[in-house]
Amino acid sequence: MPRKRPEAAGPERTLTGPAPCRAVVCRDCCCGTPKVTGVDHDRQLARLAAEVPVRVSDCLGVCEHANVVVVQPSAAARAAGARPVWLGLVNDPDATEDIAAWIRAGGPGVVPCPAILDLYVFTPPRKAATS
Repeated sequence: MPRKRPEAAGPERTLTGPAPCRAVVCRDCCCGTPKVTGVDHDRQLARLAAEVPVRVSDCLGVCEHANVVVVQPSAAARAAGARPVWLGLVNDPDATEDIAAWIRAGGPGVVPCPAILDLYVFTPPRKAATS
């Protein structure tokens, strides 16, 4: 039976406009587990949740890219054609900070993905892609 994971707790937010940029963080069989060594998984999740609403997901099916973070565009950016950006091998605090800074700036469709994050971007297989 799959484990149920609650959404990450973040600071209280008052949403007065359209849905903001958000992140999906894989935490299941590989991502967020001791299989990925040297990462403070809880701190990574808390750091991202401090910037944006975060949904914790069961396995996204791309274990070879653990730890996986999917940055989803805001509703307005999505309506303008922006698509989620999949980031893999997010296994150090600097990468997490780079993602947090991009999210803080607006994320996909609002500001270009920083060049440093190009190192982490990958295209998921069709069966793993989420909308």
